[in-house]
Amino acid sequence: MATYTMTAPLKDEDVAKLRAGDVVKLSGIIYTARDAAHKRLCDMLDNNEELPFELQGAVIYYVGPSPAPEGRPIGSAGPTTSYRMDTYAPRLHSLGVKASVGKGKRSPEVRKALQKHTGVYFGATGGAGALLSQCITGAEVIAFDDLGPEAIRKLTVDNFPLLVVNDSHGEEQYAKPNFEF
Repeated sequence: MATYTMTAPLKDEDVAKLRAGDVVKLSGIIYTARDAAHKRLCDMLDNNEELPFELQGAVIYYVGPSPAPEGRPIGSAGPTTSYRMDTYAPRLHSLGVKASVGKGKRSPEVRKALQKHTGVYFGATGGAGALLSQCITGAEVIAFDDLGPEAIRKLTVDNFPLLVVNDSHGEEQYAKPNFEF
């Protein structure tokens, strides 16, 4: 298990060196999107519409944050269960998304897409949304404001703590015997 400091957007060479069980402290720009936003993104792709953010190198965080308290850019921002995005994730990875962040296991189709397109699935600690929000230094709604907490946000993160759950080599942290953090 290794620890890496990385900056998003990510490149293939960033992702390729990661192995299940590695820890990543991520800084840079990431985007929030949950179920409804994923469906809208895919509908936009079907209609040849311009997307609200560049997919190449993108990191998508599966989160619906709470309102920002005074003086903070965002409220509690803990991960949501990732399998709900599994219908859409392989397509987005095929178009350049390098990583997703959430909690729980991914489908075989997502794991195959990570291998085929040099992607990674990061786990963020569920139940620690208030703590994770301390690593978010900026937040701006950039699409689908009508979705409220599930709108797409552009986040600026600084040393956001992540665990590599599924890597681009077919390994899965949850499948390792006696896995530990």
